[in-house]
Amino acid sequence: MNNYVITIARGYGSGGSHIAKQLSADLNIPYYDTEILTMASELSGINESFFFEANEKISKGQLTFSGKVKSDFLWNVVPPQDKRYLSNENLFAYQAKIILGLASAGKPSCIIVGKAANFILRTFPNVLKLNIQAPIDKCVFNIMDRLVVEKKEAQKAIEQTDQYRKNYYKYYTGREWLDPTEYDLSINTGSITEPDAVIMIENVLKQRFPQCF
Repeated sequence: MNNYVITIARGYGSGGSHIAKQLSADLNIPYYDTEILTMASELSGINESFFFEANEKISKGQLTFSGKVKSDFLWNVVPPQDKRYLSNENLFAYQAKIILGLASAGKPSCIIVGKAANFILRTFPNVLKLNIQAPIDKCVFNIMDRLVVEKKEAQKAIEQTDQYRKNYYKYYTGREWLDPTEYDLSINTGSITEPDAVIMIENVLKQRFPQCF
């Protein structure tokens, strides 16, 4: 395949989204985050507000239904007349269809942020799966600086958002979000700066997919 896909899982405040945007600029390839929600809405005909409400989080009530990989969510969507049409599982399935399409042969190279994309594309040979994390104090500093909020508010937002992401990943994949074996490369931006992380990723990318450069 002559295209590649970078998937980026990231802790809230780790700088993962900033790294994704810089890679997009450097490599001149598209970057998809919430854009996937809009694309899934257009594909399904479901109002995008449903996708944004369920974005990378699940309700507490759903946690009890986890336990094994729900692979049928990755491939099958249900029609409007089905009572599951507006379910979070069907919303996830539509997002998965978009992600699978973006990674298919003949499509431009791209970056996909979050959405359990590393798992959805786990069998694709043209994917570099990244995980960007940082110590809590670094994340708190970043959120305080970027959103201009107090320390307590920043810490609460980080803990809540990361817990949502852990639960979401576990529910739809049966795996652990922070397990390093889920990824090809994990970077701690508490010790490696965001610019250095970008350089590192680009070097790995060029070694992994030399045919694309």
